[in-house]
Amino acid sequence: MTLTRHHPAREVVEPPRAAPTWPGTVVLVVVTVVGVLAFTWPFFATSTLVTEHTQDAPWVFAGIMALLAVSLLAEQGNGRLDAKSVAVLGALAALGGALRVLGAGTAGLEPVFFLVVLAGRVLGRRLAFLCGCLVLLTGAFLTGGVGPWTPFQMIATGWVALGAALLPGRLRGRVEVVVLALYGAAAGLAYGAIMNLWFWPFLGASAPSGAGFVPGAGAANLTHYLVFYLATSLVWDAPRALLTFVLVLLAGGPMLATLRRATRRARFEQAS
Repeated sequence: MTLTRHHPAREVVEPPRAAPTWPGTVVLVVVTVVGVLAFTWPFFATSTLVTEHTQDAPWVFAGIMALLAVSLLAEQGNGRLDAKSVAVLGALAALGGALRVLGAGTAGLEPVFFLVVLAGRVLGRRLAFLCGCLVLLTGAFLTGGVGPWTPFQMIATGWVALGAALLPGRLRGRVEVVVLALYGAAAGLAYGAIMNLWFWPFLGASAPSGAGFVPGAGAANLTHYLVFYLATSLVWDAPRALLTFVLVLLAGGPMLATLRRATRRARFEQAS
């Protein structure tokens, strides 16, 4: 008589998400508030705008870099980051920079958002934002695209990664990939809509008819901006959204598994 031994299927156990800590949370809230104010302050102006972001951009950049440094130190102080974990962040930033060079924004096609969405999903809230900012900054240096727009791109890309981290944590398998693909498409459009705000209020007479910013016009500017976006930006943002959707849908599963394996080996605790 032959006895057959049945082995239960092995379950993949995800590393526990670390409990949120107040220093990192405070830094994330502050940097988000700074970002929102940097993009939206022209909407609160009551007189003709005579300056562009070329004057406040260096201050925004310095503030963002200082806050990111504080965030990194806070995570190290909490024991969430060690040398291997920092190396993982550096590798993701380098890979993102390479993807930025590959796409260079031609016709709106930017494959770097594929990595930003997936990395944000794996790293967790605070570190996702940090990773998104570093990916964009690395790409800007590699492409020679550093300018007054850079700190605004860093903030917007950090928000894209943060949004992926805020998606429901229990999603796994094909469902997770599909949700991330849909999020990537939406984020591709949202990124363009947000980034327009760094220059749109200063276009003046060069803006299309009925689509220019009017200081002190209040809610009417929202209508003007919608006209501007549909007329000029949507055709540029749609390819970014479509490319991100396709890349995440096709390669998201293997890439998520690779990133999670790398973070586990680095003793990297996912922040929640």
